[in-house]
Amino acid sequence: MTASMLEDRQESTPSTWPLIAAFTAVYVIWGSTYLAIRYAIETMPPFAMASVRFLIAGGLLVAWARLRGAPWPRRAEIKGASLVGLLLLTGGNGLVVWGQQWVPSGLASVLVGTVAFWIVVIDWRFFSGRRPSPRVWLGVFAGLAGIAILAGGRGIVDGGAPALLGALTIVLAALSWAIGSLVARTAAMPAAPRMANGVQMLAGSVGLAVMGVATGDWGQIDIAQVSLVSWLAMLYLIIFGAIVAYGAYLYLVRVATPARVATYAYVNPVVALLLGWAVAGEPIGPRTLVGAAIVLASVMLISLSRKPRA
Repeated sequence: MTASMLEDRQESTPSTWPLIAAFTAVYVIWGSTYLAIRYAIETMPPFAMASVRFLIAGGLLVAWARLRGAPWPRRAEIKGASLVGLLLLTGGNGLVVWGQQWVPSGLASVLVGTVAFWIVVIDWRFFSGRRPSPRVWLGVFAGLAGIAILAGGRGIVDGGAPALLGALTIVLAALSWAIGSLVARTAAMPAAPRMANGVQMLAGSVGLAVMGVATGDWGQIDIAQVSLVSWLAMLYLIIFGAIVAYGAYLYLVRVATPARVATYAYVNPVVALLLGWAVAGEPIGPRTLVGAAIVLASVMLISLSRKPRA
C-alpha cells in the first residue's frame, strides 16, 4: 500500500478522538473569538489588526513546517491555498471583523450561523450534487430558527444604517466562508497541513492588507494608543483562533461531511452569548435558553444523519 493510499484511508475513516478534539476546538474556541475580536478592535483598526494577526500566525506555521522538513509548495499548491485563504480569511473572517465595529459580538456570531445553510445548499447545487436528506434539512432549518430566536431582542434597527451595513457584511462573510470551505476540499494544497494552513493565512493577510489600504486602516494605527487588552486579545486570536482552531477546522473539512462541519456555526452563537453573559455582563433570559436548546438539537439531527449517496 502506497503512502498516498494510506493517507486517503486515514482521512476517509478518521478515529473518534481526533474528531472530538477538532470539533471541540472549533465549537468552543471559535465561539470565544467574537468576544476577542470585540476587544482587539477597540483600539486597533479592523482590517489592519486581522492582517497582522494572520501574517504572524501564517509566518509561524510556514517556519514550523519548514523546520519539520516540509518542502516549499509548488505553484499549483500556492494558487490553491491562496484561493482558499482569500475566501476564508479575507472574505470570511475579515468582513466579520469589519462588521463587528457596529454589530455586538453575540449578534455577529448569530449572523455567521447562516454559513451552515450556505454550505449545505452550495455543496448540493455546485459541488457534490448530493441532495441533503430530510433529516439534514430539518436540522438546517431548526438551526436557523434557533439563531433567529437568539437574535430576537438584539436587533440592529436601533443601530441605524451602520449597524445594518455591518450585519449585511457579516452575512456576506458567511457566504464567502461557505464557498471557501467547499473549495478547500478539492483545491491543490501543500501536503504538509501546517504549510497549507500557513500559506492560506499569508494569502489572507495580503488580501486583508489591501482592504486595509482601501479603508484607510493603516493610517489610523497609533501603537501608543493600543490597550493591553487589545494586545492580549490579538495574541489569543493568533494562537488559539488562527493556529489551533483554524487547523482543526481544515482537518474537519477533509474528513467530515459538509453538513456536519457546518454545525459549528450553530454552536458558536451559544458559546458567544454565554461568554457575553459571563464576561461582559450581557443578560441571558428564557429566549436565549430556548434558542440554545433548539440549536443544540439541530446539531444532533445533522450529526446523526447518514451521509447521503451520490
